[in-house]
Amino acid sequence: MAKRKFEDQLAALDRLRDKPDEHARPEALRQALGNRNNFIVAKAADLVQEFHLTALIPELIAAFERFFAHSEKTDPQCWAKNSLSRALAALDYQEADVFLHGIRHIQMEPVWGGTSDTAGTLRATCALALVQCRSLSSDDLLRYLVDLLADKDKAVRMEVAHAIELVGSSSAALLLRLRAVLTADEPEVLGACYAGVLRIEGARAIPWVRRFLAAADDSASEAALAIAGTHTVEGFEVLRECLEKTRDAWFRSVLLSAIALTRQDAALEFMLDLIRQESRDAEGALEAIVRAGASQEVLIRLETLISGNPKLARLLATERGSRQK
Repeated sequence: MAKRKFEDQLAALDRLRDKPDEHARPEALRQALGNRNNFIVAKAADLVQEFHLTALIPELIAAFERFFAHSEKTDPQCWAKNSLSRALAALDYQEADVFLHGIRHIQMEPVWGGTSDTAGTLRATCALALVQCRSLSSDDLLRYLVDLLADKDKAVRMEVAHAIELVGSSSAALLLRLRAVLTADEPEVLGACYAGVLRIEGARAIPWVRRFLAAADDSASEAALAIAGTHTVEGFEVLRECLEKTRDAWFRSVLLSAIALTRQDAALEFMLDLIRQESRDAEGALEAIVRAGASQEVLIRLETLISGNPKLARLLATERGSRQK
């Protein structure tokens, strides 16, 4: 009976999409947000966000705070708190206290062989949401975020790097620089730091990111892609120079992909020359051009260029086929 009641409640929430009545939806969702079941509340919060019902913000906050009590039992996997925090952020809620509560929450739940923290997504969501809170100065915001750069959850560290980037100040850029050079971390986290500095400071930060290419490892790959993301001639030149000095086949393929992603005319001509000369990078250059989303005009140029090379022609056909799937 309990299972059937639960399924009926979920079905009733789904049917709200078919009831555009301005009174029926809020009342039904208000009641659902008061439910003891965390999955029902999560579903209701998602719908509040979908329908953009700002009038239910007080109910979202009340439910959010309620699920911190004995949270490992009342809200396993943080389902409710995750959806509630996302809804509040999407509805542009401005008060920082709610999100500060979220970034400080650690929820240890039993797993095989011990316990595991399930609140990483919550901390990441709330960290990003803090950026929109106008009551916080940039300095105060960075003070709250800096501790999370050492969070045990990689996904949290990545999102906090993005949040710091969104602050957009010189202090934020310096903090990301410091995080990148002080301690080793997962490549994705370092990549978020490199990209954040480049988006804040622009092309003038390319020489700083360039230093990380020398390692020719996964972190260097993130640095190459961050430089590519500037879409500048300066970025292309740095990547080209690095390609000329690099012998590692894997990292050369990374650099070719990054060069293609700069979207620079000079970069495209450079890659086409590699193919025209049938250099050792010809196949990698062809793959990189196609995977970067080559236009029909560029594809026609490629076809003409490799018309006398059956191997490259087969590779182009394969890459185009993969792209169309």
